[in-house]
Amino acid sequence: MADLSTNYMGFKLRNPVIAASSGLNKSVDNLIKLEENGVAAVVLKSLFEEQILHQVSKTMKHSENHEVYAYPEAEDYIGHYTRERDLGEYLQLISDGKKSVSIPIIASVNCVSPSEWITFARRIEDAGADGLELNIFVLPSDTKHDSLQNEQVYFDIVSEVMRLVSIPVAVKISYYFSSLAKMALKLSWTGIAGMVLFNRFFAPDININTFNVTSSHVFSTPDEMYLTLRWVAMLSDRLHCDIAATTGIHDGEAMIKQLLAGAKAVQVASTLYKNGFGRIGEMTRFMDDWMTQHKFKTTNDFIGRLSLKSAEDAAAYERVQFMKHFAGIE
Repeated sequence: MADLSTNYMGFKLRNPVIAASSGLNKSVDNLIKLEENGVAAVVLKSLFEEQILHQVSKTMKHSENHEVYAYPEAEDYIGHYTRERDLGEYLQLISDGKKSVSIPIIASVNCVSPSEWITFARRIEDAGADGLELNIFVLPSDTKHDSLQNEQVYFDIVSEVMRLVSIPVAVKISYYFSSLAKMALKLSWTGIAGMVLFNRFFAPDININTFNVTSSHVFSTPDEMYLTLRWVAMLSDRLHCDIAATTGIHDGEAMIKQLLAGAKAVQVASTLYKNGFGRIGEMTRFMDDWMTQHKFKTTNDFIGRLSLKSAEDAAAYERVQFMKHFAGIE
């Protein structure tokens, strides 16, 4: 067999498949099943900053950042959600998980500000988490804040968290930046161990008969992979941290494409919901067969082979408009 191992965030993973943060990862039983099915690491379901603030008795109306999430009835909802999933249970999941599996367990926090919640990061480390993934997104919809102000939030969060913990930290970001390449580069200078491209959002839809705002598709589709693929290829040779690709990666072929572009690992969730945990083994077996076919002994033999810097037709990554002869269609 080929050597499928890879290095991500300082961890030597047995293969590049990481279970992305999702509801599948909120029980020890599932962590065990994921490991048995071959997953190399797991990112726990995210805690939200609002939950942590509520738990430490910092209600939104007293928070200096209340304008970020002061939606009608939000406090009651967050209070109920937090009671249903106490933060102590999250820490216990980390502790029990570390006793039950040998793969890295990466905690996750969905955050929007460098406020009091950050002190909880130390408790995550103390509980035994191997790493911490910060899922950060500031929607650039506030006309009172310019791009520099929005971007500074990311650096403030990362700086404060890394001041408190010694475990490796990854940042999961979106593509909503006016200068994505520069922003990613500057984030990589902070000393983070990994960057995850890209986080996937709740997307609103409208029911034209009931006049309600609803949610659109919850799960990703394979076609969503290509946005990530472009940016992994364009950034992988430039950043000072590892890259993990996520969103739209549903099979072994998609995983290999992201690795060729320069990702060190991939994070999957939707395909596990749709196809079960057995999909992990299918992906790694496909990769093993492919590596044998192309005579690659290790993943290092091909990771980044088709990045922007290394690809023979690197300009294809930067083409943003179709040309008739390029698209092959009228």
